[in-house]
Amino acid sequence: MKRFMLVQHSYSEFLGMIEKQLESRNIGFQYQRPFLGNDLTTSASQHDALWLLGGAYPANDELACPWLPQERQLIANFRRMQRPIVGIGFGALLLVGSVGGEITDEPYFNTYWTTCHATEAGRDDPLAKAVDGKRMLVMINGDASLPAGLEPLVVDDNGHWLAVRPDDNSYAMLFRPEVKPGMIEDMMMEDNRPLPDNIGDILAQAREHWTEGQKTAAEISYALVSALDLMTERHKMPVFSLNVVEKS
Repeated sequence: MKRFMLVQHSYSEFLGMIEKQLESRNIGFQYQRPFLGNDLTTSASQHDALWLLGGAYPANDELACPWLPQERQLIANFRRMQRPIVGIGFGALLLVGSVGGEITDEPYFNTYWTTCHATEAGRDDPLAKAVDGKRMLVMINGDASLPAGLEPLVVDDNGHWLAVRPDDNSYAMLFRPEVKPGMIEDMMMEDNRPLPDNIGDILAQAREHWTEGQKTAAEISYALVSALDLMTERHKMPVFSLNVVEKS
């Protein structure tokens, strides 16, 4: 059975609408929740893919996110083993940072609805084709500049990058296909969570786009599964190594 590792960075931000898409393909997943104070494993050997989810703070804020050094090492290990990585929101910034992008904490609240536009670089890309012309939510804190040579596959209405493919085994997406209206409601209920002033409007539009959002999430899931070959089970190292000793 395929098994994915999911790194969750806040109470409210899990895989949401994409969970059932994975479950329908007989893909299991294991959440890692370093924001609860748990150690984050840096091993890539027991999982077929890595998903880096959204978060409540900028992706360079080690005071609010003290596990970031471990997460950067985890990303490096998955990349070294050539196993797929999908970064969403906060996770997308970390993934871009891992290939030389510069992560910033401005604008602190980077939350808006926009139309996705496939670029020339994304013309034949499955993910870019799945979101082209679709209305999507962008919800991050801070931003990241792309390193030289990394062309965006998808941009927003203002030409800012929304999706890139750092290598053949990974995608970074600033738009949030997994977010359900209930998740935004939970974010609003989180103690001491920083929220943008327009969060009420963001929630209203999420409700308005709910039906279409479910269809888009399914299309994005299919694109990621096919582009990253996520149905392939990678060889996993044994948890225990048994040495048989023959008696003479």
